[in-house]
Amino acid sequence: MIRYTIHGGTPLHGELTVSGAKNAAVAILPAALLVDGVCHIENVPDISDVRLLLQIIETMGVAVRRVGATTLEIDSRNARCVPAPEELARKIRASYYLIGAQLGRFGRANVALPGGCNFGPRPIDQHVKGFEALGATVEIEDLSVFAVAENGMKGSHIYLDIVSVGATMNIMIAAVLTPGLTVIENCAKEPHIVDLANFLNAMGAKVSGAGTDVIKVRGVPKLTGGSYSIIPDQIEAGTYMAAVAAAGGNVVVQNVIPKHMDCITAKLREMGLSIAEYDDAIRVEKTRSLKAAKVKTMPYPGFPTDMQPQICVCMSLASGESAITEGIYDTRWRYTDELQRMGADISVEAKTATIKGPHELHGCTVRAFDLRAGAAMVIAALAADGTTVIEDAQYIERGYEDIIGKLTALGAKITRDVVTD
Repeated sequence: MIRYTIHGGTPLHGELTVSGAKNAAVAILPAALLVDGVCHIENVPDISDVRLLLQIIETMGVAVRRVGATTLEIDSRNARCVPAPEELARKIRASYYLIGAQLGRFGRANVALPGGCNFGPRPIDQHVKGFEALGATVEIEDLSVFAVAENGMKGSHIYLDIVSVGATMNIMIAAVLTPGLTVIENCAKEPHIVDLANFLNAMGAKVSGAGTDVIKVRGVPKLTGGSYSIIPDQIEAGTYMAAVAAAGGNVVVQNVIPKHMDCITAKLREMGLSIAEYDDAIRVEKTRSLKAAKVKTMPYPGFPTDMQPQICVCMSLASGESAITEGIYDTRWRYTDELQRMGADISVEAKTATIKGPHELHGCTVRAFDLRAGAAMVIAALAADGTTVIEDAQYIERGYEDIIGKLTALGAKITRDVVTD
């Protein structure tokens, strides 16, 4: 177990650089299995989810070499179709992208059902629907997914019953080497979906329409390799912006795509944060008290569910009554009990949380129940009076590269310990 200790009450000042997008990287790395050649992938975040995926694909015969701090050379020419190691696959939600990658490359797949953050059921039925439409038979037995296309895969027309980021990306991966035209309708539009499509195209694929609700994939015989740089992480940038809103200060967040941040920036401005946008950076300054707001999480370009816990901390410190309606995961509320222990006034009913403020937060011992809930605990601790201890902070490191170093450079008083008992 990892434990963070944070001494709160210090405003944040300075500059930080956002890492590559976690949600793009965890799809792009499995997709590299499709490439019968060498990929050079830049701006890869050094986070635990990425390290797990690299371990998994190495067991499949993929050669991985680090070239510099953020660049990987991935050679999949000798990749083999072997089951993803169960003990690794169960630790990460994104291991389900290996199903699409194995099906696309080998025509069969064997992957343990994924794990990752536990904030409610996230079924893979839309993934299965897409694989079956492409010609695969899919069975789930003993908590593992077995898929095989005995008569080969072929392009198909797939309409997703719900807007699903994971299914959109997984079907896209499976279809790249599948003969014929695959049309995926009712697609998710998140920036990391566009990033995956751009990566695949850079390797030799023919994917069009990413970022709209209809994606077309024209199958190609092989992917030959190339170079690609992953986009900056929208949620990491938003998390640090929320930290300034809560703790105060003046911070320049570098290596961002401001357009990707619109849904987050607009809400923080509405709450009173001063935000200036540049070509690839955003300056965030807290010059006055926060005001209450209402948020509903929605698929992109709406407010992201992965920013819901972080904005909730800001609302706890804002004047008036705020509300969050969760439009993606109904049960993503476990963290609110921890915030209440720190002094927040939050009540949850079904899909909606009502937050009354402003309430001063005080340090205590709390838990990080998942990645984004853990980020919320860090933000609350930075704003709190006194010392906060965050247990199970290993969840935070699934998606935030060097969060201790980045916050310390801004003036935060934070330490990290490994608890072995």
